[in-house]
Amino acid sequence: QVQLVESGGGLVQPGGSLRLSCAASGSIFSINTMGWYRQAPGEVRELVASISSGGGMNYADSVKGRFTVSRDNAKNTVYLQMNSLKPEDTAVYYCWLWTLGANYWGQGTQVSVSS
Repeated sequence: QVQLVESGGGLVQPGGSLRLSCAASGSIFSINTMGWYRQAPGEVRELVASISSGGGMNYADSVKGRFTVSRDNAKNTVYLQMNSLKPEDTAVYYCWLWTLGANYWGQGTQVSVSS
């Protein structure tokens, strides 16, 4: 089985920064994609950013230029650096891993942007 453990959420003022981390453990094939989804109250879960084991990245238009996804393959860890945060970034952020045709999710971490 695969387990994802997230950390780094919290409350921040508009314009501030946060860094999320997610460590994966278990049976993880070397070829995989990791990333972050988010879900605001009353909204559908949406992809924020993803990064493949080969380094290919994908971002939602709403976070381009503000968020940066990265990973440490040796540690099976993915990061999300979030800068210039806006109130509309408020959501529960979920770590995501795709490997061998299966999707895995973290428990979610709350990110709140408010003055």
